[in-house]
Amino acid sequence: MTERQVARRGRPAGDRAAKRAELLEAATSVIAEQGYANASLRTVARRAGCTTGAVTYYFANKEELVTALAESQFDGYDAMIEAARAQTDVRALVERWLELTTGDARFWPVMSQLLTHARYEPALAAVIGRRYARFRDLYTSMLAAGQERGTVRADIPADLLADQLSAIGDGWMLMFPFEPERFTPGRVRALLDAALALIAPVGGRGGSG
Repeated sequence: MTERQVARRGRPAGDRAAKRAELLEAATSVIAEQGYANASLRTVARRAGCTTGAVTYYFANKEELVTALAESQFDGYDAMIEAARAQTDVRALVERWLELTTGDARFWPVMSQLLTHARYEPALAAVIGRRYARFRDLYTSMLAAGQERGTVRADIPADLLADQLSAIGDGWMLMFPFEPERFTPGRVRALLDAALALIAPVGGRGGSG
């Protein structure tokens, strides 16, 4: 019997999906408040009000826990972009990203630390690389549709515009924790308008100017 099998003996009672979600919520809180280095399985278990053994039933080690947490964070990205894509509304997508960046006290602390530690943890890096690529692909498809309608400039390929807007959004997310006073409601609206001006049609129906 492997160490992982031993750790997972004694099936906890209750809904598996709900318990995993509860543990991921606990991990989110710990990382946001205490940092990635302090998010041990024991600390997460204490936050969730259960034993470490109960945590290892769902996540054999910290690597499994944080990769599952990264997946859940990107699930939120996908839901955000799918809702905007259904409305073919790039503005709604960028606006929602700004709301996440400036309005969710845990979003940036958690994502920034996952991104930082992924550099040294291949499993986490693989998840982030795969899911971020999907995010950019969906973004690109929205922008390409906008180019077809003439609402997005067509002199720059949609995939480059997607990278450009993603980088802008990531930059906001990076700076907000250090300069929250700069992100007033009025400035947030101005940032949104400025970002969208960069992809506005040039010289008529999205053509080159």
